Amino acid sequence: MKTVPLGSTETPVPNIIAGMMRIADLSPERVRELYSAAREAGADFFDHADLYGFNHPGGYHHCERVFAEALNLSTAEREQITLQTKTGIVDRDWHYDSSYEHIVASVEESLRALRTEYLDVLLLHRPDALVEPEEVARAFDQLESAGKVRSFGVSNHTPRQIDLLKTAVRQPLLVNQVQLSLTHSTIVAQGLASNMAGQEDSLTRDGGGIVDYCRLHSITLQAWSPFQRGAQGGVIFGSADHPALNAELDRLAAQYGVTPTAIATAWITRHPARMQVILGTTNPQRIADAVAGSDLPLTRGEWYGLLRAAGHHVP
Repeated sequence: MKTVPLGSTETPVPNIIAGMMRIADLSPERVRELYSAAREAGADFFDHADLYGFNHPGGYHHCERVFAEALNLSTAEREQITLQTKTGIVDRDWHYDSSYEHIVASVEESLRALRTEYLDVLLLHRPDALVEPEEVARAFDQLESAGKVRSFGVSNHTPRQIDLLKTAVRQPLLVNQVQLSLTHSTIVAQGLASNMAGQEDSLTRDGGGIVDYCRLHSITLQAWSPFQRGAQGGVIFGSADHPALNAELDRLAAQYGVTPTAIATAWITRHPARMQVILGTTNPQRIADAVAGSDLPLTRGEWYGLLRAAGHHVP
């Protein structure tokens, strides 16, 4: 398993993350099987959010509770893994809440749900148009000084939104979690066709190029939905919407002796931004398949060939 630094720190973390978004209905046995498969593969980094499982009887923090109740981790085992959770999305008419009160209350409940004394990483789940950086800073300061959160970051934020938070937040923002897959790859492809009229990839849409910004500021990008077909549901593998891409994935999988899942993973991990890939699967075999792409050395030609097969213009 390849490791990457967590943001601007020297802390090594695996470049494959086990996402816990879909465990709401799993039995304790299935959760333990998924957890064990991830640990055995070297993916000892687990991603949660207070939102996950909110539409189940347990409400908010449901998936965090399912995870903790199934595993009942000892103190020693807890220290061997990285627990990350997110907050800021609320099931209310206003949708987002990055207030001091909400952040602190959500973290307190996450700690109870996960049966842990601290979170390794806390992310703001989505941008809040009504954000007050001073309130975020006050919450982060209190949580850090109390030893309840060790590191902080964001999710789905643009460069300017990060800069706004940094006017008040004193902790380094180590992570930005963003959607990225071969068929949802604008943040990687934009600018390749720079100054070419009529080409979608000649435009920059996120206020300055989030991938380049994160590289410049030592922020680790975490790719969520790494196999999704873009805005549509379902995965890219075998999709009739992407015959050229699947043909190339199959060709490279045969060449390297791995699965298309490994190749799709390697396309992300090959990028010099040193990203992490968040797996949302509940299938232990899919974890093993993805990990096989953790350090797979795609050539430049193979990497660009996949980007072109996914429909992007490579001049």
